[in-house]
Amino acid sequence: MRKRVHFFGGLTLMVMAAPLLAQGQDLVKESLASFSPQTIRVEYSRLAKLRSLPNYQNLRQRFVGPRLRALEESFAKLGMGESDIDEIVLGWRPGTSMMELEGMVVGHFTAKGISDRASAAGVSPTTVSGLPVFCLGTESATTCIVVIQNSLGAFGPQESLSAMLEAREGQSPGLGTNERFAKLVNGAQAQAPIWGVAVGEAVGDFFRAWLPAQGGLQMDWARAFQAVDALTYTVDTADQVRLDVKMDCNSSESAQSTRQVFEGLKMFQQMAWQNLNPNKPNPFQSVEISQDDRRVSLRMVTNYADIEGFTAPGGAGN
Repeated sequence: MRKRVHFFGGLTLMVMAAPLLAQGQDLVKESLASFSPQTIRVEYSRLAKLRSLPNYQNLRQRFVGPRLRALEESFAKLGMGESDIDEIVLGWRPGTSMMELEGMVVGHFTAKGISDRASAAGVSPTTVSGLPVFCLGTESATTCIVVIQNSLGAFGPQESLSAMLEAREGQSPGLGTNERFAKLVNGAQAQAPIWGVAVGEAVGDFFRAWLPAQGGLQMDWARAFQAVDALTYTVDTADQVRLDVKMDCNSSESAQSTRQVFEGLKMFQQMAWQNLNPNKPNPFQSVEISQDDRRVSLRMVTNYADIEGFTAPGGAGN
């Protein structure tokens, strides 16, 4: 079982001066207008705030997973740096073999700047909806980037970007037309630098990635959380890491069962941690589990130093 802390669910576009969109809300609006209606998870990160953490670079090196790291390496060919992104919204939707990952970013870059770097790197654009799209990576794992306007960009597979641009032009529906999910996203927006929403199979995928190694525990995550209609979460970063998760279940009985699943996982994880990491603080020791009718809530408060004890996790959309 793998673990992940989604501080750094982000990556990439590049440097140049340009006015930014208003923080948070505007980028989320852009994403609702652009992402596919089949999106089942959205995560917002304000990297500009996270970078103010004194141990940010150390944590980021540990918790950027292999999929995002590979993307960062591809983007580096265009001179694109994570440090040039102020905000990012990631979207996941079901794919043929794994979750398809797409995203939108706000930062300090221009269309001309990226075009010039692409030309210098020998990367030729493909025109989609009248905009140059730059694709990088291997034949089996390609990610494309488009600058929609100075300071606003999007990335994902080329077919995803085509659909995103069509949605923005009103030629096809965007995520905002999925009223249930859009309502969840609008209700989840928070002042915390990281927050997210998940439904369907993305709920189990979230916990499979977040929970640390369980000493070989095998679990059908999709089945374990099939009664959870929606999950929302926030990660606040101050002197400590504070994770709050809320799960809305389809009945109070299923909420009770879900709470019992977490009680059992917590107990098993504590025993496994002691065997695997003797004398090391267990960040998940502090997890509090509660239930109110159909809602199950989790809260965890832990120190940055304890999180740094983890090895590199699976990464977003893995």
